[in-house]
Amino acid sequence: MITVRELLVELTGMEEYADVQRVADDTDLAASGIDSGDLVRLVLLVEQRAGVEITADDMERLHSIADYERFVAERSTAAASGGV
Repeated sequence: MITVRELLVELTGMEEYADVQRVADDTDLAASGIDSGDLVRLVLLVEQRAGVEITADDMERLHSIADYERFVAERSTAAASGGV
């Protein structure tokens, strides 16, 4: 499965998102240079590639790579077990 870091590199073309030493898992994405348009595109990529839905309310709670990774893992696990 593709990671949020890989999607960020694909989206921005900036390899530093692949390096945890340069952009930590808990770094706020907006503070790292990701603008609101990029965040919307990231959400669309996550939805397409991971097959999970991210609502506007969810987006308000997702600030870091770790937040997105955790969200995708939880939703993927729930979907695999028949829950939502």
